[in-house]
Amino acid sequence: MIWFQNPADWNQLGSVQLDGLWLVPALPLAAFLVLALFGGGIGRRGVAVLGAGSVGLAALVAGSIAVAFLTSMPADGAFTQTLWTWFSVGDLHPAMALHLDRLSLVMMLIITWVGFLILLYSTGYMQDDDGYRRFFVYMDLFVFFMLVLVLAGDLLLLFLGWEGVGLCSYLLIGFWYQDADNGRAARKAFIVTRIGDAAFVAGLLILFTGLGGTDIATLLGQAKAAWPAGSALPVAAALLLLGGAVGKSAQLPLQVWLPDAMAGPTPVSALIHAATMVTAGVYLIARMLPLYELAPAVLTLVGAIGALTLLLSAFAALAQHDIKRILAYSTISQIGYMVMALGVGSVSAALYHLMTHAFFKALLFLAAGAVIQSMNGEHDIRKMGGLWRQRPIAFTGFLAGAASLAALPLVTAGFYSKGMILDAALSAGGTDGRLLWLAGTTGAFLTALYIFRPVFLVFFGPIGIEPTARPGLAMALPILVLSALALGGGLIDVPALLAGFNGPGVQIPATRLVAELIVVGLGLLGVLLAYLAFAARRTSLLPAWLGDWAYTGLGFDWLYHRLILAPYLAIARLVRRDPVDRPFDGLAWTARRGHRLLSATQTGQLRWYASATVLGGVLVVGTVLLLAVTP
Repeated sequence: MIWFQNPADWNQLGSVQLDGLWLVPALPLAAFLVLALFGGGIGRRGVAVLGAGSVGLAALVAGSIAVAFLTSMPADGAFTQTLWTWFSVGDLHPAMALHLDRLSLVMMLIITWVGFLILLYSTGYMQDDDGYRRFFVYMDLFVFFMLVLVLAGDLLLLFLGWEGVGLCSYLLIGFWYQDADNGRAARKAFIVTRIGDAAFVAGLLILFTGLGGTDIATLLGQAKAAWPAGSALPVAAALLLLGGAVGKSAQLPLQVWLPDAMAGPTPVSALIHAATMVTAGVYLIARMLPLYELAPAVLTLVGAIGALTLLLSAFAALAQHDIKRILAYSTISQIGYMVMALGVGSVSAALYHLMTHAFFKALLFLAAGAVIQSMNGEHDIRKMGGLWRQRPIAFTGFLAGAASLAALPLVTAGFYSKGMILDAALSAGGTDGRLLWLAGTTGAFLTALYIFRPVFLVFFGPIGIEPTARPGLAMALPILVLSALALGGGLIDVPALLAGFNGPGVQIPATRLVAELIVVGLGLLGVLLAYLAFAARRTSLLPAWLGDWAYTGLGFDWLYHRLILAPYLAIARLVRRDPVDRPFDGLAWTARRGHRLLSATQTGQLRWYASATVLGGVLVVGTVLLLAVTP
């Protein structure tokens, strides 16, 4: 055994271990390549070992790197590993460089560890699916791109990961492409998120043209030096990057794609649409927070978008009957909490809730998947009941996840992270801070109400559909581990780890007793009302007219169809015979007629071919002679 006696020895050890950072994204990439290129000859057991095991190894490497980083780096330290220069054009020299600081460290650990648990669950959940290998090909590629996104030290490399997870999301949402509805859901997600991605590109171009580079650390330093707070360029750049974050993280007004994304397999919902990809927008704003500090009006808008999203999505969740759509609207709402925290400059509160949300929302999806599988694919909670005895593991997991989501006091991780967000909003002061706190507190009440509705309907009361399949060990173990994290994960001191990333002047004092009691009381009231509705055998919590409106996601799809899609299609029909097209139609007609004339010469008769050859030769010789004698 080797003992290190002084900090210099620890620093040397840390440097050696940190040099293995490239292995974290490389392991899932290698599994993707092997499964995609050579997986046809690998059995299902081999596919499971490669698909889930590669992410498990990446999680172990990430854990060792975390220990080395935290023991060898100061609180504001960072480690950059430059692999190669991507390309060099003029003044643009983006590097394939991995950047590790405490912010990217937290994200890396969440992606790899939670991702491994979900992929382990998938080995059991997808075992009878014909697309078993294809599923793990897509999932490993997704994990790779997500790691590239959070470890990128350059905005162009970050954008590569950003687009990569968008591609994988499209593939996984439409995984069961034989059903036309799944294909439509995948295309909807792809198109809506492209709106935000276009804004992201425009913001990136402003940063490059205004500051002359794409390295994130350099950009942020130059922005502070070159741009006055509130000036046009930082406001425009921050607003456009916010557009990208809104699209990827399903915030107002681009939230409409996420509920339909539940068309994919349940593990996809757990990994991509609960624990990782939809939090990419939160990570982007947190990473670029110094830019947002130069645009205080945009930062205020960030908080407002988060608050509105969490309220409207929580309200829409009250009327859903599909167990996965309830969780989908819940995801939109909880990301709204994170965005609201960023709006008051508290990165530590946002990332703290991002971590606990990854635990309890992944848990809820996995437990819901076990229920759906045992119900032969049934999603409607009104047809379920009495499962707490028949499926105790699914019940334990769903109850632990629901309690943490509802932030039940003292015993859940969600209580501490959500409480920190609400305290940060109240500490911001002023009318804006109080309004954000009020929105978050109201959202806490609605959250408890909508999540305990499926708890009572699915697991208590008379048995609905008789359950069949039982989850195996591969499915049960991740549910139990995530149950423990959903309850005890709040002990992980993310706020202390990320305190240096908060905006200037952000101070979060000890929780105010009266404000905390209000939140706790409203959360418990939500649970009580859900129980009373269940006891009265009410499957809906809203009046019929209001429930219908909430069921449609508050009519956003209808609104976009009327305001955008229908006018666009009408204009397209109107200009279908646009005069501008006439010259091109003429070219096409000429090409078709010419083809017919030339094809008519192909008679298959040798004498005609010989005559044509001689005639062509005579014309060529005659033309040359004519040109030679012409003065």
